[in-house]
Amino acid sequence: MWRLAFLLVAALTGFAQAPAPHRPASSKDSPKTAAPKAPSPAPGSKWPIVKLAVEGNRHYTSQQVLALAGLKVGQVAGKEEFDAARDRLVASGFFEMVAYSFEPAPGQDGEIGAFQVTEVEPTYPVRFEALGVRTAELEALLLARDPLFSTASEPPSKPVLDRYVGWIQELLASKGSAEKVVARVDAAGGDKLGIVFRPARNLPVVAQVTFDGNRAVPLNSLRDAISGVAVGVPYTEEHFRELLNTGVRPLYEARGRLRVTFNNIRTEPAKDVQGLHVFVTVEEGDSYQLSKLEIARPSPVRPEDLLKAGDVPTSEAVNFDRIGEGLERMRKILLHAGYMQAKLTTSRAIDDAKKEVAVTVNVDPGPLFLMGKLTITGLDLDGEAEMQRIWAIKEGKPFNADYPQLFLNSVHERGLFDNLGNTKPETKINDQDHTVDVTLVFAGAPPQPKQGRRGRSF
Repeated sequence: MWRLAFLLVAALTGFAQAPAPHRPASSKDSPKTAAPKAPSPAPGSKWPIVKLAVEGNRHYTSQQVLALAGLKVGQVAGKEEFDAARDRLVASGFFEMVAYSFEPAPGQDGEIGAFQVTEVEPTYPVRFEALGVRTAELEALLLARDPLFSTASEPPSKPVLDRYVGWIQELLASKGSAEKVVARVDAAGGDKLGIVFRPARNLPVVAQVTFDGNRAVPLNSLRDAISGVAVGVPYTEEHFRELLNTGVRPLYEARGRLRVTFNNIRTEPAKDVQGLHVFVTVEEGDSYQLSKLEIARPSPVRPEDLLKAGDVPTSEAVNFDRIGEGLERMRKILLHAGYMQAKLTTSRAIDDAKKEVAVTVNVDPGPLFLMGKLTITGLDLDGEAEMQRIWAIKEGKPFNADYPQLFLNSVHERGLFDNLGNTKPETKINDQDHTVDVTLVFAGAPPQPKQGRRGRSF
């Protein structure tokens, strides 16, 4: 059975080289008689597509990628159509690399096609500021024009941003606005970044922030929290409220003030520097207690074990900083069990009458990763054999992310080798088959195992 060679194309160069297409295998071909090698058909041979697949996609679904490629099952296609689909994907700005292949469909007069993509990284969330149009309308416009659009995750590539700016300006023009729009990567609160679409004209920047109405949180803490994310940033009220929620609200949630609001925000020109002086009135609300912390089922690790590791006390003022620290301890338990990509999120049930909140931890464990190949470098054969013998995680068993370093620490502490030099573990995570290969690196002269002493597994 033949297979067309992969056609690789770099997004920056658009270079590709393709062999001449072949006739897909047919169910009418006799399996008993070896067919003579047929001459290559003329360029332009096309056959019905019976299946399409996408490989390498992470942020976008296969359906989204294929919609952008423009090929469909049942369509008659050949090299020309696959080349055009590849070029559409490259031109979209979502992919750094695009390749395709197609081969005969078993037992059918047709072909199976596949696209291999490498997505642009990193991606950022999207927001809109001061454009005079409701955010929901802008999101609906971009989603209708682009099947890969998402406010949660977009690449900051020039083709994507230029395309979106053009569509937004068309919408504004249809409403009688001559506003010019720009898109850029900008601060989105804390150390996070986002893609913002806003007017091209210069906006006044935040020069100073003053709070009033605060009692539970000291004024200096509020100033430090907002200054680091807002001062020097172009001002729109919508964005400034986002910065209050990401930078200041956590200070109140660490003190149980879950209903804190920033009701009154006003601005005036700053007196001593160029920019705006922003005044914020805080309504802190009451303090809430943590009534319950529970693990949503299903969970690959016993909920009681996760809660014990989290060690978050209840029946006292809720502190979401402490809950976040507990989630990190729970995540480490999942890592030890082999869930290398585990994610934990929380949901809240607030009882305003009782001033209580129940928090549920939602566990997304991701795939279970197993121990792959163990490689040891820098030791002689005897030393390597001893290391292989006492290594406790056998191939095919759940992988513990902390084990390689703990293992080497134990080797040092137990003194199994004379003159043991520097050591370090290296891990290779294989996302395709969910295994982890480990290399134990021993630098310097190979140490010698101590005579008459055999280590136990660790």
